[in-house]
Amino acid sequence: MYPDHTPQRAVEVHHPTPIPPPVVHSAPVVPVQPGTVPTVASIVLPDGQVVTGYAIDAARPEPVTPKPAVSRAAVNVALGGVGFLAVCGGLLLLTSFIDALTAFITQLIVLAAVCFGGWISVQVFSASGHRAGTTVNIRKAVIKRNHFRG
Repeated sequence: MYPDHTPQRAVEVHHPTPIPPPVVHSAPVVPVQPGTVPTVASIVLPDGQVVTGYAIDAARPEPVTPKPAVSRAAVNVALGGVGFLAVCGGLLLLTSFIDALTAFITQLIVLAAVCFGGWISVQVFSASGHRAGTTVNIRKAVIKRNHFRG
């Protein structure tokens, strides 16, 4: 390397710096309702120091409500479809009932017309029986110049 420079190894020594103990301040006393004072816990560290503080309860996760296997929207759509089918079936039955009632009334009208027409035809074309009314015999008459001479 350099002719007048001889490489030397430098040794560095690191010494840990001790951490001074913390300054303890007294905390102000806060009035607390009886029965709500949290528990105080003390822990002894390996070097002999005692740490005192309030015990913290472990965070409890909120209970998770299980999701249903089928969503509410799907159930509502299915129930709507069932209701629609019930209404359509009812309307189909109603129209069938109206068609049947119309056919029944038509048959009654035709039956009445046939019976009444038959009774009328029997009355008109029957040869037996006495007819009420006046019998007029028409003789040979001569009509001359708008005068009737008979």
